[in-house]
Amino acid sequence: MIETMRIGKLAERVGVTPRTIRYYEQIDLFSRSERVGRGFRHYTEYELARLQKIDALKQLGLSLDEIRSVIDLYFEDATGIKGKQKVLTILQRHLDETQERIDALGQFRHELATNIARVQQLIEHAHAG
Repeated sequence: MIETMRIGKLAERVGVTPRTIRYYEQIDLFSRSERVGRGFRHYTEYELARLQKIDALKQLGLSLDEIRSVIDLYFEDATGIKGKQKVLTILQRHLDETQERIDALGQFRHELATNIARVQQLIEHAHAG
């Protein structure tokens, strides 16, 4: 028989709140378990592993939408290679976007420094004249 746990125990083991698990269910990031017994949902080690993977992907900086696009790959492929390849693509895109922002901020910084120097010169000319 498969050992199951209720949402509180699952949340405790993963380090999230039951509300987080319900939210993940609501946005289809995590599938709802069937209600059994007195109407409580029961979860297995599979759901535990899935939540742990979601947490690990969040730690890498993936958004919930990005996680949704990759999470199933980890559980369809026992090696996890397909999931890792997709995560690598996402992380590379994040890196490229970050570099673009850094470049844009560098340009903005240069423009600010130029404008500051220009205003300082105007002030100096006003004091000199």
